[in-house]
Amino acid sequence: MKNIRNFCIIAHIDHGKSTLADRLLQITHTISERERQEQQLDDMDLERERGITIKSHAIQMKYQLDGEDYTLNLIDTPGHVDFSYEVSRSIAACEGALLIVDATQGIQAQTISNLYLALEHDLEIIPILNKMDLPGAMPEEVKDQIIDLIGCKAEDIIPASGKTGMGVPEILKAIIDRIPPPEGNPKAPLQAMIFDSIFNSFRGIIAYYKVANGEIRKGDRVKFVNTGREYIAEEVGVLRLQRQPKDVLAAGEVGYIISGIKDAREVKVGDTITQVLNPCSEAIKGFEVVKPMVFAGIYPVDTEDYEELRDAMDKLQLNDASLVFEPESSAALGFGFRCGFLGMLHMDIVQERLEREFDMTVITTVPNVSYKAYSTRGDLTVVNNPADLPDVNKLDFVEEPFIKASVITKSEYIGPIMTLCIAKRGIVVNQHYLTADRVELIFEMPLAEIVFDFYDKLKTISKGYASFDYHPIGYRQSSLVKLDIRLNGEPVDALSSLIHRDRAYDFGKKICEKLKELLPRQQFEIVIQASIGAKVIARETVRALRKDVTAKCYGGDISRKRKLLEKQKKGKKRMRQVGNVEIPQSAFMAVLKLD
Repeated sequence: MKNIRNFCIIAHIDHGKSTLADRLLQITHTISERERQEQQLDDMDLERERGITIKSHAIQMKYQLDGEDYTLNLIDTPGHVDFSYEVSRSIAACEGALLIVDATQGIQAQTISNLYLALEHDLEIIPILNKMDLPGAMPEEVKDQIIDLIGCKAEDIIPASGKTGMGVPEILKAIIDRIPPPEGNPKAPLQAMIFDSIFNSFRGIIAYYKVANGEIRKGDRVKFVNTGREYIAEEVGVLRLQRQPKDVLAAGEVGYIISGIKDAREVKVGDTITQVLNPCSEAIKGFEVVKPMVFAGIYPVDTEDYEELRDAMDKLQLNDASLVFEPESSAALGFGFRCGFLGMLHMDIVQERLEREFDMTVITTVPNVSYKAYSTRGDLTVVNNPADLPDVNKLDFVEEPFIKASVITKSEYIGPIMTLCIAKRGIVVNQHYLTADRVELIFEMPLAEIVFDFYDKLKTISKGYASFDYHPIGYRQSSLVKLDIRLNGEPVDALSSLIHRDRAYDFGKKICEKLKELLPRQQFEIVIQASIGAKVIARETVRALRKDVTAKCYGGDISRKRKLLEKQKKGKKRMRQVGNVEIPQSAFMAVLKLD
């Protein structure tokens, strides 16, 4: 065990984590020159296209220093705040972390929040100044920021460059010298914590875990503590570039288990694996529950695909433990799911992954939160969907969830951030300075206001420098009304929303204008109205039109016309018939980007 090191890489988005991980794999000869490619560990197409890490990736490296062989288990983590749950899980499986700071940009919000996550778990932090080869690097300034933040010495900070490979041998030496080997007793009963899992269509569900105590052998009867299920370990092994089977994994090692599990609900991230014959006395603690920020409905375009969508969501949840969902139904869209996401990017990625990995075309509704409605008789209704709100005549009052929000930012952005929070019905409770130029602002505000675009706006006005966290503080009474959007007189329940009375008129007008731009012109006139109850507060009209796609094909092969007609057909499938007006997916999403 003394020659094992488990560590992860944490940083703000785009500070060069994946590039540095590539160099580590190259220098330790974990991958051959033939297999080498950029962003080696990002194996999803989406990650490569967008240049971001979405999933944590674990890989084992072998390295020799001073004649001794060491085993290094690396976990490359995402940098975007929407995937911070991935980071918290990776940290739970490590004893040390490489804190990477871009020498051209300095310390940013996610660096700070990921660092706090690591410090809570008592990890050994190795600060690294990356991108030193760039002409815009400011090593001295950024070094001072790092020293202020973690209180290390200047000589502890390793200058490096993931692009040129500068400083990588020093990083490997620092990992071995500074990060403590894992603690644990190989003779004790087996205790292993699952930190990730993936679905493989041939082998079933593969769980990744770190062995805290004891050892796990091929063929053992194992038990998952939280679900109480028992399995036989058909294959155990370590994670190299491909999975590498082994006969036994002892305390301190990170590996995988295949036991033919078919049902996604049987594997919970954060669960403890133990042996049936010699079980451990308690499960491993220290795993936080995910807090969804945004709720939205996801529906199949074709109602017959509901069961397929359920399977796809189950498999996706395995791979993305921060996704929360439950079944719901809507008059316009049929059966679907109400899902909880960590943010707007997370929601976008989930929708994209459903389409790419499971070939499911879905419709996403307007995100919202859950309310409590009290009738004049005193009955309570929990409203998850605006359609569930009781009739206005029977309604006494509505309560909405409030949160206590904490924003950490640089002092120069206090003004714009306060303006933003007050515009979102927030009340400033407190502000105090953490250092000379970093301040923490505490607000109380309705959860519904942060659901849409609060987070994106906060990032924009603070140049990516504000980190945001919140916790619920209960429900409070509010003056809320249900805003309906009608197309040719028919209400579209997927577009209706509960909104504060003061903002309803402005919001209704904006949605009508936006829908006018987005609704494709039909062969009949479309009237778009926003109404509260029976009172129409805004109206727009889309003029009629006839469209002939094959007009430009004169003569030639029939297949040319067919190609155009097929293309048109595909576009139609993407839309959803609501009454007799087709609403494109972009219209459901546009409501989020009104400003």
